[in-house]
Amino acid sequence: MDNVRYYNDSLAYDFDLFMPHEKKSNTDNVIKMPETAVKKKKRTRTTTRALSLTTTTVLISVFFLAVLCGNIFLRLRINEVDSQINDINGEIVELEAELTALDVELEKVVSYTNLGNAATALGMKKMDKDQVVYIQVNDKDAAITSNGDKVVSNE
Repeated sequence: MDNVRYYNDSLAYDFDLFMPHEKKSNTDNVIKMPETAVKKKKRTRTTTRALSLTTTTVLISVFFLAVLCGNIFLRLRINEVDSQINDINGEIVELEAELTALDVELEKVVSYTNLGNAATALGMKKMDKDQVVYIQVNDKDAAITSNGDKVVSNE
């Protein structure tokens, strides 16, 4: 604004100050981008979205494939452990059968008939009634030995 003219004649009013001003467009500082550059930006955004969607799909597929492979590996390991358990159970059954056979063989060796047969083979025989020696005790507190000595209890 030019304020110098107001000092020269102070009685006059400048009505232009009260009039609505036209808005000046500041088009000198605005740089317009060509439309092709705007289209390229849009393309890169959609390409980035499509790329991220593709990347996400690939990552999800890889994850599920890893889970599937892990599941298969664990099932194979479970089958191996089950086969080891079955082998050990088979060995247990065999050992129990062998233990039973040894128990039967031990009872055959220790049985009374076999014991009697082994005693007769050694020249032993069953006791007869004439081999039994009876001791007569007249007093409850005394006994006579085979030598003829008398044994008396101290009670």
